[in-house]
Amino acid sequence: MKDIFDLLGRIFISFIFFFEAYDALFFFKDTKNQMTEFGLLWQQDFLLYLSIFVLILGSLLILLGYRPSFGAILILLYWLPMTFIVFPFWEADNDVRREVSVHFMKNMAISGGLFLVLVNGAGRWSMRRLFATSYVR
Repeated sequence: MKDIFDLLGRIFISFIFFFEAYDALFFFKDTKNQMTEFGLLWQQDFLLYLSIFVLILGSLLILLGYRPSFGAILILLYWLPMTFIVFPFWEADNDVRREVSVHFMKNMAISGGLFLVLVNGAGRWSMRRLFATSYVR
C-alpha cells in the first residue's frame, strides 16, 4: 500500500509544478508583469526561462521516480524563495492578510511534501528500478 501512495503522491505533486511551468510559459508576458510587481527586475527573461526549465525537469524527475530527491531539491530552490516573495503575509494589509497567509501556508505544505520526497525517494514504482531490473544484451 505504501508503494501505491508513494506513486500517487509523486504524480499529484509533480502535476502542481507542471501546471506552474505551463502557466509561466503560455502566459509569459503576464508572468513578467507579475515579476515586475514583486520587484524581480534583473534579467526577467533569463529568470523566467530558468524557472520553467527547473520546474519541468524537477517535475519529470519526481514523476518518473528517477532521482526524485534531486528533482525535489531543484523545485525547492525555486518554490521556497518564490513563496516568501509572492506571499509575504506579514507585510500584507489587514483586509487581505488572511488570504495571503493561507496561500503562504499552502505553499509551505507543498514544500513539506517535497521534503518527504527528498527523504523517502521514489518508492517501489520508479523508472530507475524498472531499468535496474532489466538488462539489454
